Amino acid sequence: MKTLEKISNFAGSTFALWVILFAVLSFFLPGGFTWIAPHISLLLGVIMFGMGLTLSLSDFKAVFQAPRSVFITVLAQFIVMPLLAYGLATIFQLPPEVAVGVILVGCCPGGTASNVMTFLAKGNTALSVSVTAISTLLAPILTPALTLLLASKWLPVSAGSMFMQIVKIVLIPIVLGIAIRLLFRKQVEKSVAALPLVSVVGIVAVASAVVAVNTENIVKEGLLIFAIVVLHNVLGLALGFLLAKALRLDFRDQKAVSIEVGMQNSGLGSTLALTHFSPIAAVPSAIFSVWHNISGPVLATWWGKNSNDTERPINSDKTA
Repeated sequence: MKTLEKISNFAGSTFALWVILFAVLSFFLPGGFTWIAPHISLLLGVIMFGMGLTLSLSDFKAVFQAPRSVFITVLAQFIVMPLLAYGLATIFQLPPEVAVGVILVGCCPGGTASNVMTFLAKGNTALSVSVTAISTLLAPILTPALTLLLASKWLPVSAGSMFMQIVKIVLIPIVLGIAIRLLFRKQVEKSVAALPLVSVVGIVAVASAVVAVNTENIVKEGLLIFAIVVLHNVLGLALGFLLAKALRLDFRDQKAVSIEVGMQNSGLGSTLALTHFSPIAAVPSAIFSVWHNISGPVLATWWGKNSNDTERPINSDKTA
């Protein structure tokens, strides 16, 4: 078990490298990865189940202990990134499938990697964990609704079928994971060390599959999509931070809000795009998966090295 834990920790700490490596491999050797595409929903379900296993009821305590910080962060998550995506798609006059893909990833909840990045940045990790869990549980309603509102200008959006898919591959696995942790706490705690490895393998596989089935589209539109994704992510990180600062949250919370807003569940975006739209609509999510696992660690490392703050649990709603 200790060996597995070491491997899992290594995979988690080098996550960005694996995403980049396999994205490149799948681009040049697509035949070795296209077989994964039909199993993306299953992979995401496994990742979400693993997320549920890591959650406990105490992870939601921030809702009651500091509701203002949680409310601000969740609200920012589902306002800043969707509106940025809509604005970028409109300003750059993106092709319909690409525009929908950008908006879709913007309407997804925060990614689980944001919790690790917040910890490395010496931000409020308890706030980050609570917000990731809450935004993910809200995703079955808010992601389809926001996608319908913002993306139907370009392509028809079936919010109902999208809702059902998110319930199946996100909500049910997470709830099952939480329930199993409650029922078999000791057994689950022994296996939790392996979960980072499962998440890394799952997310790398999803990103690789999307790249593999889109090699031609990436050659044609890749540079434009990459530029849009970078702008989307960087502006999200910046606006999240500035919003938290303007609302007088403390510095640890500002870092948590920035990272939560800027880092999306790109695996969910890829899955929904492939199912409800077209392969090229999944490209923004795949590139986002690669890029935010570069920008996130860079920002977190910079904040962590230039901060005298120490991590502490969220315990108040005090303004600075």
